[in-house]
Amino acid sequence: MSARDTLRRNKTAIQETLCGDYLFILNKVYEGKLIIPREYRNLKNINKQHVEGHVVDLVDKLMDKGEDHCKDFLTLLQTDDDVQQTYPELKSILRDTCFLPTPVQVCSADYNDVSPPESKRRKQELLYEVNSRPTGLCVIINNKDFGTGKERRGTDRDAESLAAVFSWLGFRALMCRDQTKDQMERALECFSSQSDLAQLREFNVEEWSGGAFAALRDPPRHGDAFVCCILSHGGKGVVYGVDLQPLSLKRITGTFKPTARSALAGKPKVFLIQACQGAQTQRGVLLEDLQADDASSPCIPEDADVLVAVATVEDHVSMRNIKEGSWFIQAVCQQLKEGCQRGEDITTILHHVNNEVGQREGGRQPGAVKQMPEVRFTLRKRLVLSPHGD
Repeated sequence: MSARDTLRRNKTAIQETLCGDYLFILNKVYEGKLIIPREYRNLKNINKQHVEGHVVDLVDKLMDKGEDHCKDFLTLLQTDDDVQQTYPELKSILRDTCFLPTPVQVCSADYNDVSPPESKRRKQELLYEVNSRPTGLCVIINNKDFGTGKERRGTDRDAESLAAVFSWLGFRALMCRDQTKDQMERALECFSSQSDLAQLREFNVEEWSGGAFAALRDPPRHGDAFVCCILSHGGKGVVYGVDLQPLSLKRITGTFKPTARSALAGKPKVFLIQACQGAQTQRGVLLEDLQADDASSPCIPEDADVLVAVATVEDHVSMRNIKEGSWFIQAVCQQLKEGCQRGEDITTILHHVNNEVGQREGGRQPGAVKQMPEVRFTLRKRLVLSPHGD
């Protein structure tokens, strides 16, 4: 049976499955160069209320392109690890279908006698081990009152949302309120070195428990991952303490640079920065048609295993609703809730965050006020966090 006939025979089941995350499969199809940029933009922006309509148009577009595109699409559905994790139902739908190159014997009757392929073993090795209980620490520095008569209204909502979602992911969520620049530095150094409770009392550390923050009782201990969230005002490459003194992002991440005996050596360290990076307001731009461009050591670098996600690119402001919280942090929390249940890794989830924030409008006219988060990382493996409970 041809690939096109196979796709037509299973079309309804495939479409129902892909509706679970339409933008994900659209991006995967685009990355695989099965559609050109103009088609991608048209499919992404079609005016339909229901996701089903978007998925139907995507599948129809691929079927109209002919046998080769249908074959490539089915191969993508069967072989891409991220696709299989996002849509596990596809395995049973396409169980008797195989359009893979001949050397790959996934359809062989003798498959059960074959040892796991090297690619599968490599994939398992490229995941960070996140098995500790708790998963690790999530430290939140929540700077709200800068003594200027204007509070960062909405920041408490961000802190609570972060604490709730990372507690759900098995972390101990700890918060320090209204820290000066020097206090931020010293607090981060204490958390890095796992200082005892006596040293942390200066910073009035609170812990999320039972849906609210309360006084810290037990000493913090690092697990298999570390998260640091800074909620404050900021400038280019810096965040401000409540004394309006700047602390550089490099200094923040550098505090957790591991040594040979560090509890965080070789473990993922994620930094989420909700702060402006300048005074400029980003504006939107109308895209024209674009042409696609077809054209293990025993030691690791000391700067490895770090991810920094900043609410906005340099020189620009970030948006915060005084009741609902900031665009960036609220998108992070929502996408973590959805993506972690699908088994997505942190960088994939942050791609969704970038897209969600980038779609938002901050003015009455489309494109007048926009925001684009920025993610950079030196992670060596995929970081997948799993829910531990409510």
